Amino acid sequence: MADPIVELRDVVTAIAPAPPEMGTYLEKVRDRAYAVVDHDIEALKEMGFSEEAIFEQTVAVAIAEGLRRLDRAGEVIG
Repeated sequence: MADPIVELRDVVTAIAPAPPEMGTYLEKVRDRAYAVVDHDIEALKEMGFSEEAIFEQTVAVAIAEGLRRLDRAGEVIG
């Protein structure tokens, strides 16, 4: 059975880099996801991004940040 953490890392690295126009939104997802509101998504849609692209980048950033925090916790504990 494959290591689920390795699988998550593979998923994140397989996703194409986010367009620069998504930077502010993705920073918000990474640093304070609790503050993301419908308006943030609507603004991206108005820029021409599909819901699928927004979802994909959102999940990628969230997973990457979770893994970064997991790695950091491992460094502190280990």
